[in-house]
Amino acid sequence: MKNAIQNRYDFVLLFDVQDGNPNGDPDAGNLPRTDPETGNGLVTDVCLKRKVRNYVGVVKNEQPPFEIYIKEKAILNQQNERAYKALNVDVKAMEGKRKGGDKTEEAKKWMCQNFFDVRTFGAVMSTGINCGQVRGPVQITFSRSIDQVIPSEHSITRMAVATEAEAEKQQGDNRTMGRKFTIPYGLYRCHGFISAHLAAQTGFSDEDLGLFWEALKNMFEHDRSAARGQMTTQGLYVFKHPNTLGQAPAHVLFDRIKVQSREPNKPMRCFADYQIHVDESNLPGGVELMKLVG
Repeated sequence: MKNAIQNRYDFVLLFDVQDGNPNGDPDAGNLPRTDPETGNGLVTDVCLKRKVRNYVGVVKNEQPPFEIYIKEKAILNQQNERAYKALNVDVKAMEGKRKGGDKTEEAKKWMCQNFFDVRTFGAVMSTGINCGQVRGPVQITFSRSIDQVIPSEHSITRMAVATEAEAEKQQGDNRTMGRKFTIPYGLYRCHGFISAHLAAQTGFSDEDLGLFWEALKNMFEHDRSAARGQMTTQGLYVFKHPNTLGQAPAHVLFDRIKVQSREPNKPMRCFADYQIHVDESNLPGGVELMKLVG
């Protein structure tokens, strides 16, 4: 598509959490996610993508071409149907389990043009009213904490009850007990990849790219909650290749960003307890390192 980015990008994202739960596991009572063998904290890629989507939705006010496809209370088939209405196609008249027929490619193009997260992260849009599937140019790994994290469980009270029956059971002491989980501190590292080849298929542009970097820098500022404590983007290091294919493997570039504890035998409690070493010497031909944060 026109205006798609012409360069490959690889990036390292550093973010931290203090006295909070960055990504609870609903299958484990909302405990912070951890690697069971090492104790390192984990944050899923889906968690970060959600924050990017939310930020873009707030900044762009959910207006095309920056609408958000995957969002709270969205009904995906209704979103898909909008594409066919824009193409003046009556999907109800189409036969087949997955409606769309020979207009699927046109519908997919319309979805890419109007939804930021579709052309950025991709989407499966074949849930009934078929707009095809899109593989997004931006891919993000799980985030892993630099050091082991120790989840803590805290008992909390609520000075109210939900029903009269609970009030009678409490005999006038309308306190109910709950619990929450936090980690004292964790610095997390995430790796990301942006493909110019896939961007050409979705129309992911330089404007989209700039908005994505902006979201990574500011997404935690608009996602505050008591459960998550204080979360902050502490580092964003972007390797820009001079062409679409790139000049070096991503892992070789990522190795140039080193994160080390200043005092390894001391519990880490803030970002200042770490040192960030960035090797900018002798970058592979034409690769540019951009420090957007840090």
